[in-house]
Parts: sequence; structure tokens; C-alpha cells
Amino acid sequence: MPRIRQVRAYVVRGGGADYHDQGAGHWIDDHIATPMARYPQYRGSRQAFGINVLGTLVVQVEADDGTVGFGVTTGGEPGAWIVERHLARFVEGQPVTDIERMWDQMFLASVHYGRKGLVLNAISGVDLALWDLLGRVREEPVYQLLGGAVRDELVFYATGPRPDLARQLGFIGGKLPLRHGPAEGSDGLRANLAALGAMREKVGDDFWLMWDCWMALDVDYATRLAHAADDVGLRWLEEPLLPDDYWAHAELRRRLPARMLLTAGEHEATRWGFRLLLEHGVDIIQPDVGWCGGITELLRISALADAHGKAVVPHGSSVYSYHFVLSRPNSPFAEFLMMHPDATEVVPMMSPLLADEPVPRDGRLTVPDRPGFGVELNPDVSLVRPFSREDPRAPATTG
Repeated sequence: MPRIRQVRAYVVRGGGADYHDQGAGHWIDDHIATPMARYPQYRGSRQAFGINVLGTLVVQVEADDGTVGFGVTTGGEPGAWIVERHLARFVEGQPVTDIERMWDQMFLASVHYGRKGLVLNAISGVDLALWDLLGRVREEPVYQLLGGAVRDELVFYATGPRPDLARQLGFIGGKLPLRHGPAEGSDGLRANLAALGAMREKVGDDFWLMWDCWMALDVDYATRLAHAADDVGLRWLEEPLLPDDYWAHAELRRRLPARMLLTAGEHEATRWGFRLLLEHGVDIIQPDVGWCGGITELLRISALADAHGKAVVPHGSSVYSYHFVLSRPNSPFAEFLMMHPDATEVVPMMSPLLADEPVPRDGRLTVPDRPGFGVELNPDVSLVRPFSREDPRAPATTG
């Protein structure tokens, strides 16, 4: 079994090449409720307050037989610095199979300044690269390494502003971005409900509709919104509250209509954070595999959710979610982010970064059985390694 020769961290350079920076005119950067919407100058654009400042982080892990695996997350140059100057020392020199030990050492060594956020993004990127590498060394897809497929294909709901088109494209449901938050008062609340009602008329009664609230609400506003939306069959209210207020999640779960689900977890990390969400009544947890700790930690989170009788539906992250969902009985469907600027077409989620990235057809996808996660980096995308350890100021790595 080969050992790991080198870890490298890259950022994306070049206009339009960074899939984490959609630019002006994309539906993702439209007027969408956020925690910053209490300040009028940041209400009309998420980029106005810096949602795109970090950009993409690509981590490569090379074995001593020349095999290279890679993982993709957010983190940009700060994340690249953490990978190169700190985390690499716990990976280089190790057997490619020792993923559990490497994860544990990366987490414990950074817990004094990490625990969530940027550091967990960086750990996640390394972890995804390690699983990709192991699959390539063993010539197996990652889902086989995770125990094999439990279903023949994935089924998806679509996230975007056009659930009516998502229905036509074969998806099982559509999740709308919530436009207006508490700071916009009763007029904003009425506008939210009017838009939902109009969309229900377009899609019919047998199609799921959900709201992505992106941490923008408080308990009282979310309660009013949910009870009004129950009349038009809203399936779930997603991430309505700030992620650290677990007790507010418990109170909101008590107040929600009985048939409406409370979902959360996109911005949560590690099994400990998800344990709190589960114990405070969240019905479906939604980790992002690039932020929660990677595949290694997502497996622990999933087992914890299964013990609570809850489903795990990861935040859309392309092939990294696909291989996980395919292998988990308590992940019955998956999310597809409509990355087309107008959400009118199905396009690859991480375009242009990945080559051979699969996309659903008619709302379904058979995951390719190529080794690792089954994709390659697009050679036309410019990657820059900003903190190469040929720099003499960098600390030496140890095995």
C-alpha cells in the first residue's frame, strides 16, 4: 500500500472559473433573505457582504506511486495556508489507508483555533482528497469503499427560483430561496407568501415545495411564516435560524405545524454540532460534506442521525454528496443546486472546475463507477498554489 508523498493546496484564478463566485446577475446573488438583511445596504446582494470572498480551495494528495487524489471545498487562500502550513504534517508520510488517524490528528491539532468554519473546510478538503486517492489506488468508486450502493440510482429535488421548471425537468420537488426576512416587515411576509402561493398554482399539489431561509429568521417570524405557508403545503422550512441557537430550534419545532418539517445543518460541523441539532428536534439534517468534516465525519454524523431515526440529505456538493447518498439507507434523496444563472437548465454544479461531472437526467442519476469520486480537474481552469512549502519559512513536515 503506497504512502502519501505530498499535500498541495490551490486556489482558482481567472474570471468565471471559480464556481464559488457566480458574479452579478445570477439568481444566487439576487434579493435573498440573510442574517445581514437587517442592514438595508446588504439586502439586495449576498456578495455585497462578502459571501464570495473566500473562493474555491482545491486540495491534492499525491501518493509515492504517483497516484493523485483531490478534493474541492471553499476556503481560498486562508484555507490553503492552513492545509499547507499545518494539516499537511499529519498526512505526508502516512499510508493512504489511514484516513481515520489522519482526520483525528488534523482535528485535535487544530481544535484550539478551529472546531468549525474555515478550519473544518480545510480538513474536509483534505479528507475528500484522501478518499479520492484511496479509491484511485484501489480502483474502486468511493461509494464502494463506503460499503456499496443501497439503491440503483439517486433521485433529486432542485434548489432554485423556478420549481415550475424543475418539475418539468423531472425533479421530485423544488426549494425556493426565501426573498424577504423580518427586517422587511409585514409587506415582506406577504410577498413571500404570495410568491409561494403563485408557485403552488404552477406546480400542482403533488410536488414538494420548500423554503431555504439561510439563517435569516427569528422564532416569531418563522412561526408566522410557517403557519401561513402550511395552507399551501410547504414541505419544510430550511435553516431558518442562526445555527448556534439550538434552543431556538427546539422552540420553533414545538411551534411549527405538525406536518411541516424543520431542516438544518448546512452551516453546522462535526458530530457534536449535529448531535445538538438532533437533540433539539431538527427533522432532517443537511451537512455539507465540504464543510462538516468531509466523508469521514459525515459517516459519523449519519450514524448518529440514524440512531435518532432522522434522515440525512446533504447540502448539494456534486459527486461528493452523490457517493455518500448512494451508500446510506437514511439518505433517501439528494439535492441538486440549479447553477444555471436563471435556473432554467440543468448544468454541472461545479462547472467549469470539474471534467466528467455527472448531472441528473429527468431528476435521476446513476452514479458512474469510475475510481475515486469519478471526476478530474478541468485542465483549462488555472490553479495557483499560493503557499508552496519550498518557502524556507515554512515548518518542516513530519510523518
